[in-house]
Amino acid sequence: MSTCTTCGACCASYCVDFSVHETQDRGGQVPEGLAAEVTATTSRMCGTDHAAPRCAALTGTIGQQVACGIYEWRPSPCQELQEGCDACNRARLRHGLAALA
Repeated sequence: MSTCTTCGACCASYCVDFSVHETQDRGGQVPEGLAAEVTATTSRMCGTDHAAPRCAALTGTIGQQVACGIYEWRPSPCQELQEGCDACNRARLRHGLAALA
């Protein structure tokens, strides 16, 4: 099991904004029901703009076992975040998990 499937901290730490063209109704792959249009050019993953963010596509318990319900269709910011990068480690620390080397 990878570190990401036992973590999920990034999915419950950041606001996830991306191009509206990544949503299904605009020719992309992100399911329309999981994204909200913010501006004419920007969409946001539902749940990531809450005071305690948690992506609507995330299932499971942070730090134990998690999964992304749209992993194959997730937006570019989610695809670009790499295990062990600074943003990953900041998210892990927010959730009481040790940073990765």
